[in-house]
Amino acid sequence: MNTTSLEDVQIFAIDTLIDPYEAYARLRDEAPVFHAKELNLHVVTRYDLVREAIKDTATYSSKYDGFLNAGREIVLQSAPDDLKEKLAAIEQEMIAIPPTMLTLDEPEHTKYRSLVSQLFTGSEIKKSQDQVKAVIDAAADRYVASGESDFMEGFAFPVPLRIIGDRLGIPEEDRAFFEDAATAAAAGLRLTPLPPDEMLRRAQLGLDLQKLLVRLIEARREDPQNDMITILATSKLEEEDRHLTHGEALSILNQFLVAGHETTTSTFGWGMLLLCKNPHLQDELRGNEKLIKTFVEEALRIEAPVQGLPRLVTRDTELGGYPLKAGDFIMLRYGAANRDERQFPNPDEVDIHREKAGMQLAFGSGVHHCIGAPLARQELNLGFPALLERMQNIRLAEGAPVPQAEPSFILRNLPHLHIAYDRR
Repeated sequence: MNTTSLEDVQIFAIDTLIDPYEAYARLRDEAPVFHAKELNLHVVTRYDLVREAIKDTATYSSKYDGFLNAGREIVLQSAPDDLKEKLAAIEQEMIAIPPTMLTLDEPEHTKYRSLVSQLFTGSEIKKSQDQVKAVIDAAADRYVASGESDFMEGFAFPVPLRIIGDRLGIPEEDRAFFEDAATAAAAGLRLTPLPPDEMLRRAQLGLDLQKLLVRLIEARREDPQNDMITILATSKLEEEDRHLTHGEALSILNQFLVAGHETTTSTFGWGMLLLCKNPHLQDELRGNEKLIKTFVEEALRIEAPVQGLPRLVTRDTELGGYPLKAGDFIMLRYGAANRDERQFPNPDEVDIHREKAGMQLAFGSGVHHCIGAPLARQELNLGFPALLERMQNIRLAEGAPVPQAEPSFILRNLPHLHIAYDRR
């Protein structure tokens, strides 16, 4: 394995995070498991090796809270001293969040996941289709009527936030606050430097969001509704015969907040950018449900909204011939695996006739396959047709900034996308 030619690869440098694909290609070919010294992580980029690690949950554990906590500590330590005191005071007020689904292994993982899995059966998703379509159609009408050029601001951000708010059961009077706080929660995974007042504002939003959700949990125990908060408020862990603690319920809700809107928002943005860059697709896709579904998988594959997640190595082992020791952290880069030409011919190109496009890893795989993936696909498969019905000749707006990702270790977000179009 030749590593001398890779000394210049800074996989977690800001410029690389904004546009990682050349670095990913080099690593897949020359060092498919690569030691990123700057974070002491072993980065896995090849599709077959990512899949191998995902399947072997005994060797590659999802108990990586330590990694996430270290990241939060770095952010805190970068704050000015007077701000640290204020942030620490807010932190003391907050309910401690225990590991639940994302950062647990079997069998603990299943006892939490099984509580909410009832929301994601085929029949439940079908039941929500008319409601989701109504939200999307109304948003598409408003966006086209407004003449707004920023697609992210006008459609991609508000639609998933409205839908996840509906699913959770957020009251209408709390929606404006909820959407602000949920956006701030996801933004915490990015690397954009923040002024002190914004760091403080986001910390306070996090505390106030906890208070809102706890109030709703308590209200649902008295008066159950048909929503996710009710399920978490009223369900019991069978083996222990008890309700979830507030911390456990908040942990699960926090995961749905990020997964339920941030990833869908990103794919709406990147998918729209693909339509701008490949205008011939617009007429091909319009009115063709089957091709829309493949297009959605391709958008997820080409710009995976979750670029990667860590795993903790539990024993001395090797992956693809690369030695790993117990206690090492690996980083599975779904964004790199999804562009592996060994799995996907012409991986950098969108192919709406691609066979097995659904093999992409944007939602992970195995026991930790994203439980909300069917809901995200539902929104995307309804959203793009609604937009194409109302718009044609979609293109990048002249003179607007070139769209580019906001740097993040985990997510791949497109903060702005200014487009122009003709109304149909």
